[in-house]
Amino acid sequence: MDYAIAVFDVGKTNKKLLVYDQQLQLIETVSERFAAVQQHGVSAEPVVEIERWLIRNLNRFAEQYPIRVISVATHGAAFVCVDRDGEPTVPALDYTHDPGDDFHDTFFEAFGSRIELQQQTATAELKPLINPGKAIFYLQQKFPRDFARTVSVLFFPGYFGFRLTGRKAADYTYPGCHTFLWDFARDSWSAVTDGLGIRTLLPERVGSPWEVLGTLKPEVIEATGLDPATVVTLGIHDSNASLLPYLLKMREDFVLNSTGTWCVAMHPMEEVFFSEDELGKTVFYNRSAFGAPIKTSILMGGQEFEVYTRLLLDINNAGVYPQFNSELYQRVIRDKSLFIFPSVVRGTGQFPDSEPRVYERGTVYPLQDITSGRAVPDFFSDLPVAFAVLNLSLVIQTGVAFERIGHRPGTAIYTEGGFRNNLDYNTILAAYRSEAPVYLSNLEEATSFGAAMVGRTAWEGIDVRDLADTFEIHTQRVQPAAIEGLEEYARAFMQLL
Repeated sequence: MDYAIAVFDVGKTNKKLLVYDQQLQLIETVSERFAAVQQHGVSAEPVVEIERWLIRNLNRFAEQYPIRVISVATHGAAFVCVDRDGEPTVPALDYTHDPGDDFHDTFFEAFGSRIELQQQTATAELKPLINPGKAIFYLQQKFPRDFARTVSVLFFPGYFGFRLTGRKAADYTYPGCHTFLWDFARDSWSAVTDGLGIRTLLPERVGSPWEVLGTLKPEVIEATGLDPATVVTLGIHDSNASLLPYLLKMREDFVLNSTGTWCVAMHPMEEVFFSEDELGKTVFYNRSAFGAPIKTSILMGGQEFEVYTRLLLDINNAGVYPQFNSELYQRVIRDKSLFIFPSVVRGTGQFPDSEPRVYERGTVYPLQDITSGRAVPDFFSDLPVAFAVLNLSLVIQTGVAFERIGHRPGTAIYTEGGFRNNLDYNTILAAYRSEAPVYLSNLEEATSFGAAMVGRTAWEGIDVRDLADTFEIHTQRVQPAAIEGLEEYARAFMQLL
C-alpha cells in the first residue's frame, strides 16, 4: 500500500473515522455516538470531546496504515465561532435546539421574508436551527459579549480542518447548503452575512472540496504520529459527498433518494429555479462538488420510521417487522380510513405546519397522546396494518419531495441508505412512481466513499472525473407492488392533512 486516506465523517448521530486504500477500498472503520450537551442553557455539540476522539483514533490508525491525506465530511447544519486563540467563543449549537416561533419570525423581519430569502439564497427555512445563518443570529442575541470575541466563523469541515492545520477556509458545498449565507446568482456571500455583520468573520478562501487546506500542525503530528507530509482537504458537505459517485457514473437524468434520519432527495439541475408552488416549501438548492446546483428536498423519514416502529413493536410486544403483504396493503388503500400524518419533529419536512397525528376512521390521535398512552388508535394493536399505514405515509411524503425537485416521468430514482432494506417502502414507492424506474443502490458508506474520492483527488493532484472508471455502483431494479388505488389514497391523505 503506497498510501491511505483517512475520512472523518461527522454525522448528526454517528461520528466515524474510516481508512481507505489508494484504490478506494475500505480497510477499517471506527465510530462513536456523541450526545449533545447543555452549555449555558442551550444544547450544543461537544466539539472538544469529538476532536479528542479524532486525535486518539488517528494515532491508532497511524501505527497501522500509511495515511497521507485526511478528508473531512460533515452534516450541513453546524459551525463553530472561534477567538484569536482558535477556541470556541460560544456553544457550537446543536441544530435541534429550538428558540421558538417568535425568534424565527424575528429573523425574517430583520433579514427578509421567507420567500425573499429562498429566492436570493436558494435556502428554505429548516427548523429548529438547521439554517446556520439563523443559528448565528440566535447566538448573537443569546451571547452578545461572548460572540463579540469571535474572529472567525468556521463551518464544521473547516473547523476540524483548522484544528488539524491551523488554516482557515471553506469549501463551497457547505455555505451552499441551506445556510442563508450564500448568494447563488452572485456566487459569493449573501446580503444576510452583511446584515449579521459577519462577512469579515467568514473565510476569505472558498474553494472546491479537493483543494488542499494544508499540512498538519506540529502538535497534531506529535499527538497522532502521522507523517508530517499528511495533507487535509477543504472538506465537503456530507450529502454532496454521497452524491459525487453518482454524478460521475450516471449519464442520464436521475434523482438520488438518500435515506437515513433525514431523507434527502437530490436532483442535478442546470440553474436555480423555484416555481410558485415551491416557494415557501422545504425545497432548496445544494451546490455540488463541481459547483453546480442540486435541487433538494428533505424530510425526517428515518426519524419518523424509528419513532413509530418503536411504538408499534412495544405495543405489540414484537421484535421484528411484519413481512410484506400486498393484499393487506390493498385493503388499507381501498378503505382510505387509516392515516399517519407528519412530522414527528415540528417544522420539518414537506409539511412543516403539520402536527404529528394519527387518523383512524374520523378520530384524530395526537402523537403525544399516543406516546404517553393517553389515547392509542385501535389499529396500532394490529402490527401489520399499522406498519403498512406508516410506510404509505412515508411513500406519499417521498412522492411530494420528488415532485418539488422536478422529478419527471422516466427520470430514474436511486434509493440508498437505511430505507434500502425496507421492502415495503421500496415496492410501494415503485408502484406510486410507476412512470419511472426505481433502483436500489449498493454503494456502502456513500458519504465516506465520496469523501475518500475527494482525498485521493487532492493527494494525487488529478481530476476527480478520472476516478469514474475505478468503481461500480451496482443497482437492483425494484418491482412495483401489484396494488391499485394508490393515487386515490394519496389524495385522501392530502385532503385530510
